[in-house]
Amino acid sequence: MLKPVLALAALALAGPSLAQTAAPAPSPADAVDADWRTIPDDELLVMTLRGGHQVFIRLAPRYAPAHVANIRKLAEAHWWDGTSVYRLQDNYVAQWGGGDDKTVLPPTVIANPPAEYEWSRYDGVTTLAKPNSYAAKTGHSADGWPLASDGKSAWLTHCYGMVGVARDMAPSTGSGAELYAVIGHAPRPLDRNIALVGRVVEGIQWLSSLPRGTADLGVYATPPERTPILSVRLASQLPEDERPHFQYRATDNARFAAWLKGRENRTPPFFTVPAGGVDVCNAQAPIRRRPA
Repeated sequence: MLKPVLALAALALAGPSLAQTAAPAPSPADAVDADWRTIPDDELLVMTLRGGHQVFIRLAPRYAPAHVANIRKLAEAHWWDGTSVYRLQDNYVAQWGGGDDKTVLPPTVIANPPAEYEWSRYDGVTTLAKPNSYAAKTGHSADGWPLASDGKSAWLTHCYGMVGVARDMAPSTGSGAELYAVIGHAPRPLDRNIALVGRVVEGIQWLSSLPRGTADLGVYATPPERTPILSVRLASQLPEDERPHFQYRATDNARFAAWLKGRENRTPPFFTVPAGGVDVCNAQAPIRRRPA
């Protein structure tokens, strides 16, 4: 056993060595500052529920311009204030808005915009290693949206947290007054049948943890079961010092490609059998709060 003085000396010598231990080398899949791009204020929807809980939704105006234009007008008119989350179907969707019979839309809102379910050009910058049952090709846009294509057209995919426009039977396309968020296993058969307009980037737990509705399709049987919506605003409507700021991770670079490869081939010690591929809904581009 070391004598006390010798032991202290040994610790003193060991201290600098421990303090100087090198940090782990960065992974080729790690993002750099330039990979993070700020979401514009007018592409971020802030929904405040009872209790002050907030759900933040990134909008996708490039893929659904007419529906997003309606959503912006509805937010600017404070249309959703006083409505509610009126449907919660297990392993499927949480739905809110006009289910409160608040059906008179602002005059500039188009009741049935063009069907923005798909478009002719696949503008993805990544392609996943394996196709899936719903599309010949899946990947990501440069700004992080999950995409699919059959070689003729392209579309956004119904992944967890994606936000769509509820509608009646065709030819209805939905105004955007009623929206839903996917809260379960990706319901990909909805792809190309309904307009996707965004993605919940924070606060999905305030929707997914709500009690399940007991009436048909998960609708709440009585009004007291619904969760009131206090307000819905674009971030651009809020005072500058109250605006939330989020960033998406750009996908058009080697670092994201390495990250994606890691998702497709998970490694030991936990993963002992690599899958050799991944569903696009299990490889959504990361979103983060913008650092202060």
